[in-house]
Amino acid sequence: MSRYTLGLDYGSDSVRALLVDVTTGAELASHMVNYPRWAEGRYCVPARDQYRQHPLDYIDSLVEVVNALWEKVPAGTAENVVGMSFDTTGSTPVAVNAEGVPLALTDAFAENPNAMFVLWKDHTAVKEASEITKAANENDVNYLSYMGGIYSSEWYWAKALHIFRNDPEVKAATYSWVEHCDWMTALMCGTTHPSQMQMGRCATGHKLMWNEAWDGFPPNSFFAGIDPLLDGVVDTLNPNTQPSDKAAGNLTAEWADKLGLPAGIVVGFGAFDCHMGAVAANVREGVLTKVMGTSTCDITVTTPQTLGDTCVKGICGQVDGSVIPGMIGLEAGQSAFGDLYAWFKNLVLWPTQNLLHELMETGASELADKIEAITLQRLSNEAALIPASAHDITALDWVNGRRTPDADQTVSMAITGIKMGADAPKLFKALVEATAFGARAITERFRSEGVPIESVVVIGGISKKSDYVMQTCADVWNCPIDVLESEQSCALGAAIMAAVAAGEYPTVADAQAVMASPVCKQYLPNPENVGVYDELYQKYQTLGAYVSGGQP
Repeated sequence: MSRYTLGLDYGSDSVRALLVDVTTGAELASHMVNYPRWAEGRYCVPARDQYRQHPLDYIDSLVEVVNALWEKVPAGTAENVVGMSFDTTGSTPVAVNAEGVPLALTDAFAENPNAMFVLWKDHTAVKEASEITKAANENDVNYLSYMGGIYSSEWYWAKALHIFRNDPEVKAATYSWVEHCDWMTALMCGTTHPSQMQMGRCATGHKLMWNEAWDGFPPNSFFAGIDPLLDGVVDTLNPNTQPSDKAAGNLTAEWADKLGLPAGIVVGFGAFDCHMGAVAANVREGVLTKVMGTSTCDITVTTPQTLGDTCVKGICGQVDGSVIPGMIGLEAGQSAFGDLYAWFKNLVLWPTQNLLHELMETGASELADKIEAITLQRLSNEAALIPASAHDITALDWVNGRRTPDADQTVSMAITGIKMGADAPKLFKALVEATAFGARAITERFRSEGVPIESVVVIGGISKKSDYVMQTCADVWNCPIDVLESEQSCALGAAIMAAVAAGEYPTVADAQAVMASPVCKQYLPNPENVGVYDELYQKYQTLGAYVSGGQP
């Protein structure tokens, strides 16, 4: 009899559920649900870099997305599900009260954005991140040494401090803060109370400053020294973190009933989406797994022997067991990738926005959606016809700040070389090249620090939608790029980890041998373009150095 695991992938805009046969690796069914409040733009102020999500979006969408699966598979399939695991965007933490309830789920804070999950792309905490970086680098023990040396406004402690400083009522009601991936897991297990809360190795190691070198988290004195508002928060956190192949608990009867699943099935420890995606991609030493979506997240692994005492500078952390148990997981990424293309699409479509709104109001929303989709496709087609040239327009990809290398959310995008002959396809070409250059900077940082990168595996929507973008990346990176077949790679990684946590396989490698996604397409660099892009990359670096005040 077949047995199944369920992977739940919480992205920026939606949740995706994937049901996988653990005995064959077949993907039986998947479904996607958009977050309803988020889709309406509620609780977000893009002009202030504020992006918040209501926990009810996560809860309501979970119930809908899982139950939709049972309509796509034979009756009785749900009875043979043996485990489930979550992946989420990160760092996306929320303030909880002494009972472990997110404040936004209480009447007093139901409509307060500061009481909601602070999405990864929220950059309101730039000042706080800078203060944490300064404190760590001046401390006798540098608690950022395994996190690239720079703390980001996208991460847990900066966000918590920013909210505390700007909302005394939220501060007064807060007992602790919890990452989205850990909260979803605890919610399913009925262990959200702080006395029972357990956390996964992934989020804690890459965003919360947890490390075995100091037996867990930095001491309370470190955080209180940055600002007394943080006094005591770290003492609410359980330092006994676990990798994602371990069972965090069992599905409660209440949630089993809501989701149509058997009560008591194993729930694995959660992780971030990109880390789970790397699991589905058979991540291994020498291979960089790149999740390409609105932003990117880059994951690779290496052995403790290869890395030695090296603390890789300017990345998003190196953590033992954050991806594969027994190996060091390394994370990097870009703050904007698909977001940059979407920005340009909206820019060139601005004159027609009123027409599009009228079309939607008259019930022709399908036509409006088609116009938007065709815009990017035609830009790609025209840009692909333009030969690569060392005289191309040069752009930076920092439209949403810089995640890595060397996090800095204060830097901005820039474009140089525009003349009267520049048209929309040429500008779009420059933006695609900019995202490829930003990715190359990450790869070169890994290599310069002794982390081997020989090839790239990509997952995510862009890798399937745009031959032009992928071929440009292959030319700029000058290495082969494999595209995964699975449409839901992050959810697949979660399902693989759930299978190990449920005891279906003894190791992650055994589960990957059956369940990991095959490659559906490969891109090879065009030798004629490689040299040209080497020249353009140097222009990208020079422009970056100018914009950032001397630091490329």
